[in-house]
Amino acid sequence: MIAMVTYDIKGGVGKTTTAVNLSYFAAETGTRTLVCDLDLKAAAICCFWVKPRIRGSGRALVGRKRPLTRHIRQTDHSRLDLLLADFSCRHLDLLLDHPKYARRLLKRLRRLDDDYAHLFFDCAPSISLVSEAVFEVSDALFVPTIPTTISGRTLRQLARRLRWQRGDRIHVLPFLAMVDRRRALRRRVCSEEEALPFPMPATRVPCASVVKQMGVRRVPVFTFSPDGPAVGAYRALWAEICGRVR
Repeated sequence: MIAMVTYDIKGGVGKTTTAVNLSYFAAETGTRTLVCDLDLKAAAICCFWVKPRIRGSGRALVGRKRPLTRHIRQTDHSRLDLLLADFSCRHLDLLLDHPKYARRLLKRLRRLDDDYAHLFFDCAPSISLVSEAVFEVSDALFVPTIPTTISGRTLRQLARRLRWQRGDRIHVLPFLAMVDRRRALRRRVCSEEEALPFPMPATRVPCASVVKQMGVRRVPVFTFSPDGPAVGAYRALWAEICGRVR
């Protein structure tokens, strides 16, 4: 199982839409895929019309009483399942403050290796014990990066943290998202991407109103706009990711 996390220190950059659309496309290509939503807002789960409320789900991730499979639900999409979370995850930082719980989370997730080919985490926009634990169990980190100077700064902050925590043991794949060529600043930042701390994939996800409709329709963009430019970008991005992460 390849574990991947969509993450950025900065919010509002398209983390959830990336996790939802890439996981949907991974499942559509024929592999069993699991999404774990660790953001308190549970936005990824809501995009699949699944009720996020599971009592004590934060403790369930690291507990021993019930297997993780008890908290997994099927979606309406073939081969795509959800590991449910809810507002109780606000206490997950307290649990993961102890090293044994972080190690237990890793062991429990690895028991799903035979069931799923891909695992996607959607994390809240902060440096926390939860995000650090997820970095430890993940093989790749996807960082949607808006072409602004502030996003470039937060990406450099993340680079320093990752080098301290995991060195070169995790694939870091930032990509330019919400690209709007009509804005001069965003055009300039796009042209200066070589100054960023990680190499960028060639694919750039455009700023598209159809992506924002996911919050209303509560389905991946692939299902209602299969031929749009945003879908083409996510499809190309997934192809690049598969070429880099094995």
